[in-house]
Amino acid sequence: MRADLSPVNPEPLLRVRDLTKHYSVRATGLGRRHRILALDRVDFEIPAGKTLALVGSSGSGKSTVARCVTRLEKPGAGQVLLAGTDIAMLPSHDLRPFRSQIQMVFQDPTTSMNPRFSAAEVVEEPMLIVRAADKTRRRERARELMAEVGLSPDWGERLAANFSGGQKQRLAIARALAVQPKLLVLDEALSGLDLSTQSQIANLLRELQARHALTYLLVSHDLALVSAMADVLAVLANGRTVEQGPTE
Repeated sequence: MRADLSPVNPEPLLRVRDLTKHYSVRATGLGRRHRILALDRVDFEIPAGKTLALVGSSGSGKSTVARCVTRLEKPGAGQVLLAGTDIAMLPSHDLRPFRSQIQMVFQDPTTSMNPRFSAAEVVEEPMLIVRAADKTRRRERARELMAEVGLSPDWGERLAANFSGGQKQRLAIARALAVQPKLLVLDEALSGLDLSTQSQIANLLRELQARHALTYLLVSHDLALVSAMADVLAVLANGRTVEQGPTE
């Protein structure tokens, strides 16, 4: 049963309005390129401290939404309003202040972190990028975060490649928390785990949300997981929002 996460501020932390994205692809056997519409005026919003689950069949556009919201990709049109500021069309050099406010946890933690990094270096990486704190404080913060996600701080010098799948995902969550974000985008972040580990990570995410007043955009095709974690659902089909409402 989900904890009561009613925010002090009822205003949405994230508003997505008319989000549109095209991809240019080369036609097979031809020199021409044509445009494919991946997202067609997608709309949704997430109140602060709540979880919205984005669901839909494979190819419906869920991961494209996640990449556009985090600005890993630039939308073609529309708005991504983070605490009232539209970041959809900001040039890269103006995005730096917002990078720490939105962090992403990917489906495959193995490919989302440098296997040559130690566990502590993985967690420290976002702090290094945004120039947060000195080397000593970054290492202390990494150890604190590892403990918070259920990993022994004594494992900080162990190579990330030597962790199990569930441990790597805990490490990825610790890395995402390193710069104190307001919004976590969870792109199928639990789908590659066995059921027992998935349940443990889901419980961890709920605990972290309550502790840090986090807002989640959960991209998933797992309706059991969605029913346990999400306050609101938005259903995508063919790149469009076709239904939206409370999970119940």
